[in-house]
Amino acid sequence: MKTDTLEVPGARLYYEARGSGPVLLLIPGGPTDAGVFAGLATALADRHTVVAYDPRGNSRSTLSELPGDDLLDLHADDAAALLALFGDEPADVMGSSGGGLMGLTLAARHPKRVRTLVAHEPPVVELLPEAARQREISAEVYDTYVRHGVDPAMRRFMEVSGLGGTAEAMPPPPEAQEVMARNLDFFLAHTWRAFDGFTPDFDALRSGGARVVVGVGEGSEGQLAHRAALALAARLGAPPVVFPGDHGGFGERPEEFADLLHQVLRGS
Repeated sequence: MKTDTLEVPGARLYYEARGSGPVLLLIPGGPTDAGVFAGLATALADRHTVVAYDPRGNSRSTLSELPGDDLLDLHADDAAALLALFGDEPADVMGSSGGGLMGLTLAARHPKRVRTLVAHEPPVVELLPEAARQREISAEVYDTYVRHGVDPAMRRFMEVSGLGGTAEAMPPPPEAQEVMARNLDFFLAHTWRAFDGFTPDFDALRSGGARVVVGVGEGSEGQLAHRAALALAARLGAPPVVFPGDHGGFGERPEEFADLLHQVLRGS
C-alpha cells in the first residue's frame, strides 16, 4: 500500500492506494477516515487500483484554514484533485453515507472525472416527506453540540438516525471508535451543517454523463439513511442495489460487499 499527501486549497489530504486495474475512489462518511475501508480495499485490490482518503478535517487530512458554507463543494473538489493524480480517464467512485453526498456533489461538479458513482445510503433527507421535521432535528443536534458538547449531541444523532443500535447490533471495533472520537468535533461543528438541507443537483447529474447507482443495506431497512437512499433511487428512476450488511456493511462483510460492488462497476 502506498500512502502520501496532496496539497489542496485550505488543506493537506492524506490518501492511500493499493492494487492494480481501473481506479476506484472510496469516500468515507461522517467522522470516519480511510481506515474504515481497509477490509474492502484489500478485497478489491486484485481487480482495482483502490484509493481511499481522509476527507479534509478528519484524522490525517489537516486544515490550513477552516471551511465556510461551501464544505461539500470543497470535498468534491478534493476528490476530483485526488482522481487527477491517477490519470485523466473517468474513474469509479463509491461513497458511503455522508461520503455518498460528497460523491453526488463530485459527479455534479466534475462529471468528466466520474464513470460510475455508487452512493451507498447517502442521507439525502430533503427527499423524504418529513424533510422539514428533519431540518428541525438537525438544528437540535447542532444546538445540543454547541450548548452541551459532543456526547449529548451524538446521542441525539444516533437516536434520530436509527443508528443507535439494537440488542443484536455489534458495536464498532475499538479502533473505529477511536477514529470517530477524534473527528467528532469537526463533524458536528462543520460537516453536520454542510449536510443539512442537501439536495443533489439532478439536472447536472442527468446531463453530466456519470452513471449513478444507489446502494442500500439489506440490514438497515427503516433507518433514516436507508429510506433517504430509496427516495433518491426513485428520483433517479432506477432501483437500488441491495448490498450485504447494514449501513456499514462494507466493514462487516467486506468480501461479499466487494464482489457485489465489482459486479455493479462492471455493469452486470
